Amino acid sequence: MGKIILYHGTSDKIVTPVYGRGEEKHDYGKGFYLTENIELAKEWAVCRPNDTNGWLHKYELDMDGLNVLDFETEHVLVWLAELMKHRDAADSRRYKVLAGRFIEKYGVDTSGYDVIRGWRADASYFYIAKEFVRDNIDLDILEELLSLGGLGIQYCIKSELAYSKLREIEDGLAMVDYAEFNDKYNRRDAEARRRMRELVDSEANKVTRVFSTLL
Repeated sequence: MGKIILYHGTSDKIVTPVYGRGEEKHDYGKGFYLTENIELAKEWAVCRPNDTNGWLHKYELDMDGLNVLDFETEHVLVWLAELMKHRDAADSRRYKVLAGRFIEKYGVDTSGYDVIRGWRADASYFYIAKEFVRDNIDLDILEELLSLGGLGIQYCIKSELAYSKLREIEDGLAMVDYAEFNDKYNRRDAEARRRMRELVDSEANKVTRVFSTLL
């Protein structure tokens, strides 16, 4: 597959990717997260409401010899199961019980992969996740709903081998203006939620094949 260019948006000017670090509660667990989409990376750099400019870091990743799990080639339920391993869509007793069953049925073992590629679960995703686990969304419209969110594809660097093949391009460092790109992030998220609500409330949502029926 060769080398690809990826971007990392963050509030930090200095970033040192280190194997084993990262938050377990991120989408795919511990790892270093990047995207091929420079505009999304800029939005992610300033998505927090703290009024401070962010930073865009540019990287080159040599994909040769890396074992990649690509969630775009998997069923959407497999992706949701992976997110449920790390992030809670609800805090109810019902959700905790059903999520465990859902993960057992649809989850995959990711431990043998160097890189995980898949959608980023931003704020609009959680609107869908919460409605889905409440049995308010039919499986038949789930993928379309997620596509409306403009979630963007991210890469999660997982293994020591993958970290060794990641190199920052120093002249690619750039400041990200908070006012411009935080506004873009919020407007895109608001528009995504509006379109999602329209689809959930439409006749296309049969509410037949719902979360609890898939277990």
